[in-house]
Amino acid sequence: MAGRGPQPKDPSKRARTNKDVVAIRELPMIRADQPELPEFEIVRYVKDEESGEVVPYKVPYVWSPLTREWWRMWAESALAPDFTATDWSELRDTAFLHSEFWQGSIKLAAELRLRTAKFGATPEDRLRLRIQFAEAVGAEVTTAAKVTSARQRFAGMQVPADEIESA
Repeated sequence: MAGRGPQPKDPSKRARTNKDVVAIRELPMIRADQPELPEFEIVRYVKDEESGEVVPYKVPYVWSPLTREWWRMWAESALAPDFTATDWSELRDTAFLHSEFWQGSIKLAAELRLRTAKFGATPEDRLRLRIQFAEAVGAEVTTAAKVTSARQRFAGMQVPADEIESA
């Protein structure tokens, strides 16, 4: 299974603190709205009954219902407001692979996984991209604040009397 390797180490925990050689180039972000899934034709091949030859013909492409649902999911994602026109273009191409996958082309599974990972589709992908939802950050802080000692964690617990006698 292909992957990108381990998650990068936190820069504050590295032994070497030398700066990156190449500076980050900052550009203005131009957000874009999600486009509609396009209507287009694809070429299919059938055997001509009269001549016996394989001939091409064009048919309108039919999107998988699961892909239409997947496309709406991306529009409603917390990540979507930061997508640019090129991001939506890449996701639109990925939508075609998604649709073909759900219509039986399982050989596209690996490519589909790699493409969706670039957009933070799974919790693991988001960790690798260093994306964390705000609610998760708050939950960690409140949990850490609630439990500060072993006495608090085990407060209210009692050992049954029969276990004390047998010890």
